[in-house]
Amino acid sequence: MNLDLRLVRCFTVVAEHRHFGRAAEALHTTQPSLSRQIRRLEQQLGARLLDRTTRGTELTEAGEVFLPLARTLLRSAAQAMARTRAAAQPARITVGYTMNLIVTPAVRELRRRHPDADVRTLHLAWNEPREALLDHRVDAVVTRLPFPTDRLHVTVLYDEPRVLVVPLGHRLAGKESVTVDDIAGEPLPRAPDPAWNAFWRIDPRPDGSAAPDGPLVETVEDKAELVAAGQAITIIPAGEHTGRLRPDVTTIPLEGVEPSQVVLATRAGDRNRLVAAFRKFAEAHLRPHPATTR
Repeated sequence: MNLDLRLVRCFTVVAEHRHFGRAAEALHTTQPSLSRQIRRLEQQLGARLLDRTTRGTELTEAGEVFLPLARTLLRSAAQAMARTRAAAQPARITVGYTMNLIVTPAVRELRRRHPDADVRTLHLAWNEPREALLDHRVDAVVTRLPFPTDRLHVTVLYDEPRVLVVPLGHRLAGKESVTVDDIAGEPLPRAPDPAWNAFWRIDPRPDGSAAPDGPLVETVEDKAELVAAGQAITIIPAGEHTGRLRPDVTTIPLEGVEPSQVVLATRAGDRNRLVAAFRKFAEAHLRPHPATTR
């Protein structure tokens, strides 16, 4: 069977949006053209994948079965291309990094030692490092735990203390430090990530109680807005907002909890010599911001 991956991609976008109009906009095409592409895919598969209803677009039973397989197929194709290119162009590396983590000293040293290499950097959202590595968008990531580490090689670079973020008028603002007991009844934002919630909300608490639920957020900016508006408080690594904390919130050292860990993650078994070199330079040159140490 000659399955056209472009058609598979179109199907996954329609399935994600559940709407042909929005999917066509995301794919930079027209609705009639997208409809024709979906029909071609259905003809190739011999099954109807989508039904249009008054509420939008719904997956058929066959579509529900095909969707996870389609995503796996696209991911495998992307990985195959990336690995083939990496083998043909071994002097290339893309280094990812997440919010307020500085990779410049290690990247500079890598470029100095390997002047003919193509060394690139890419900023990632807090929840992208694992996916970006496995999809071969990046070859190494400097980021913070926790996240799933299976299929990855993880090296701890340094610790960062955790701090509490509260609005300026909060009852705890101005204190020299706080403990988990001081925030027992305070709601903390939730993220769509159980490991993240357990660590950054300290949930469950040492006494076994659950952390009070705050609003669900997916971005650092939305979390900061909730705190500034007085709807929640939050716990962050001390280095997350170094030099850029918004003026209507403040941080307080959080005592009695284990620190956050800044790590270098790469794909397990990656034989790219530049990855090994970057790991060595990251361990030697990457340090916490002086303002975060105490």
